[in-house]
Amino acid sequence: MILHISSDGNRLWRVQANYAPYFFDNGARSTNGNMALLSLSEDTPVGSHVYTLNGTDPEGDPVTYGLTYEAGSRRYFSVDGNLGNVTLIEELDREKEDEIEVIVSISDGLSTVSEKVRILVMDANDESPEFINTPYIVQVPENSPSGSSIFKIEAVDRDTGSGGSITYFLQNIHANKFTIDRHSGVLRIKSGVTLDYEKSRTHFVVVVAKDGGGKLRGDNKVFSATTTVTVNVEDVQDTPPMFIGTPYYGYVYEDTLPGSEVLTVVALDGDRGKPNNIHYCIVNGSEGSFEISNTTGAISVIKSPNQLKKEVYELRVQASEVSPEGDVSAYAFATVTIRVVDLNNHPPTFYGESGPQNRFELTMYEHPPEGEILRGLKITVNDSDQGANAKFNLRLVGPGGIFRVVPLTVLNEAQVTIIVENSAAIDYEKFKVLTFKLLAIEVNTPEKFSSTADIAIRLLDTNDNVPKFSSDYYIARIPENSPGGSNVVAVTATDPDSGLWGEVKYSIYGTGADLFLIHPSTGIIYTQPWAVLDAEVNSKYNFYVKAEDTDGKYSLAEVFITVLDVNDHSPEFNENIQEKTMIIGSPVKIEAIDQDAEEPNNIVDYSIMQADPANVFDIDQSTGEIKLKSYIRSLDIIHNITKNKDCIWSLVVQAKDRGSPSFSTTAVLKIDITEETLHKGPMAAFLMQTKDNPMKALGVLAGVMGIMVLITIMISTAMFWRNKRSNKIMPVRRIIKKRQTQQSRTVRMEWLKFKRPSNAAEKFVVEDDAKSLQNENSNNNVQAAPVPPAAPLPPPPPALAASGNSAAWRVPTVSGSLTPKFINKQLKKRGHSSTHNALVSELKMKFEKRNASMGEPHI
Repeated sequence: MILHISSDGNRLWRVQANYAPYFFDNGARSTNGNMALLSLSEDTPVGSHVYTLNGTDPEGDPVTYGLTYEAGSRRYFSVDGNLGNVTLIEELDREKEDEIEVIVSISDGLSTVSEKVRILVMDANDESPEFINTPYIVQVPENSPSGSSIFKIEAVDRDTGSGGSITYFLQNIHANKFTIDRHSGVLRIKSGVTLDYEKSRTHFVVVVAKDGGGKLRGDNKVFSATTTVTVNVEDVQDTPPMFIGTPYYGYVYEDTLPGSEVLTVVALDGDRGKPNNIHYCIVNGSEGSFEISNTTGAISVIKSPNQLKKEVYELRVQASEVSPEGDVSAYAFATVTIRVVDLNNHPPTFYGESGPQNRFELTMYEHPPEGEILRGLKITVNDSDQGANAKFNLRLVGPGGIFRVVPLTVLNEAQVTIIVENSAAIDYEKFKVLTFKLLAIEVNTPEKFSSTADIAIRLLDTNDNVPKFSSDYYIARIPENSPGGSNVVAVTATDPDSGLWGEVKYSIYGTGADLFLIHPSTGIIYTQPWAVLDAEVNSKYNFYVKAEDTDGKYSLAEVFITVLDVNDHSPEFNENIQEKTMIIGSPVKIEAIDQDAEEPNNIVDYSIMQADPANVFDIDQSTGEIKLKSYIRSLDIIHNITKNKDCIWSLVVQAKDRGSPSFSTTAVLKIDITEETLHKGPMAAFLMQTKDNPMKALGVLAGVMGIMVLITIMISTAMFWRNKRSNKIMPVRRIIKKRQTQQSRTVRMEWLKFKRPSNAAEKFVVEDDAKSLQNENSNNNVQAAPVPPAAPLPPPPPALAASGNSAAWRVPTVSGSLTPKFINKQLKKRGHSSTHNALVSELKMKFEKRNASMGEPHI
């Protein structure tokens, strides 16, 4: 119906026909239309777009789509009303519902057209085989023939096609006694195999049912299931009886009463499923002494043990199966051994040569050879019982590992042997007597009877030890003033052997043993009666001491003896009257040497004992340097002090050591004081230093000249070889010039002869004809320093006199040279005293005058 409006405003209605919409029918295999004859696989995933509803309206109006179900039906699909897209919203299962009815509709808004369509659900291989009528339990007689059928297994698969077909097979087919038909599922006993109830009463057979496979969600799937078939084997009478607990042993003791049961035998029917009754009987071996119960199998003795003639009886017993009808179907035999034994009523007993004995003694030397048999021990052991009651073990109880006993196990009786196993442990010094207990104890009896015997072994000593010192070395000290025969040290050595073998004799030997003796018994080391020890000569002695027994076995130890220094030497000056020249402002030095070996005995302190006038000189206590008082700076001050124009002073100087007690020596020192007149310089200082020893000055000058000549020769040789290699001749005047320079420095030295001057200006003169240049040691080698003479033997120690009120100072007889005659090897070389500047100046003036007269340049 269509509404029209006229020009005058009136409504005009026109009626037009409306046609219903309809679906397209595109056939069974179409994916759009009205869903008629649509087929879906049951494994289609939920949410999949499975179809599109498609239709039209004749008037061209837009259409909508709908899906409805009958009441109670399951909703599997949903549809998009505008587009017509159908979606699976519920999982399909062909085995539950293989067809689905759906009402599809199409509407143009005015008319709606509905159709009922049927959708087919197609099969997928989504089911596994299932066994029916489980569990499977089969009873099979053990005598069933091989190859016979015993059971049929059945399984079903709800799938169609190949996915629903089933085949059967067994697991562990090679270890199985059964086989199965793969198509029918019939279970059979494998060909050539029999069942045995006595070996295996039950068999468990695992059967597998497998389908033929099929598609599932695009993949080819095969499903299977398993089940277990329990095959129980039924027993049949086919096995003879069997004895249980064989072999059988019984014992009849001496106190067993007739009719007492000895033991019981037991036999069972081999067919355990349906056993028959067992009947027992003794076939032979009884000799009328034993009987057996027919039903229980109990064997009893029917005679007194004293009447039994044999020690061992062997009975042959038969066990027979008796059927319910009373027929004997099968039988078996067993041997029963019965031993007639006494009671265990005797313990083991030890015997000596005169009968039973429980103490044995032996005397032997220590350290016998290992493996030696102690033949002095005559021991026998016996057990009067019989059989197992007479079996016992032997062992020694005491210090272990020294002896061993043979045999270890005895049956009835044996001779006992004791053998040495550890010779070193059999030591007289450790054990005077070795005591053991010999134990015999039964082995297999409940009573465990035992007995013991005491063994005492008295040891005799042998000389098996070496004397041993208490130390490997001994250190001793002795003062050097010890008189002869003084004890030094006592050494000790012990020998654990007894008697004469344990007595030790001492002796000493070695290069350092000359001054010492040792007491042969006590080991006290002492000095020889005539020995005089001197630490300055030798302070260390070492030698060996030997400890020896009567058989000559010995050991050694080393002895180290240190001689301690004592203060037994006085300081000594070279001369008791000395002369020195002192330049004002420079010191002079004196020196005394103490021959003692060690400090503080050889440390010397100096002091001025007497001077006239006093308070003019000071002396350094340690070095012996003497110098004027600080206020004396010129000869004028000296002249004010004394009227002596020569300025010669006499001092009494004391040298005193620091030992205890302390010794001292005095010397007279005459000092000539002069004033410095020449300019100081190295040459002047040297000449003044060598004033008192001119040979030293000559030796030094000669050495300098020799060095210059040697340098000239080396330079000339080098120039010669250089010219020779270069084939050039050097100018002669260069060589001549060098030679003239060398010759111009040549100085002819005259020997200086010293005289006692009358004044300070005439202290020395020059001697022209000095043909023999000899130093005070008569050595013409002026290039080397004078060699001091060898040290003589040290003098005997002075007697220590008691200090009393001595008289006025006295001058002892001592040497007076500043160079000591006795030089101890332990003392360092000491330098000479510094020379006087005045003598240096005078000596320099004399040399200049002498050189000027010879026309040579001065030094």
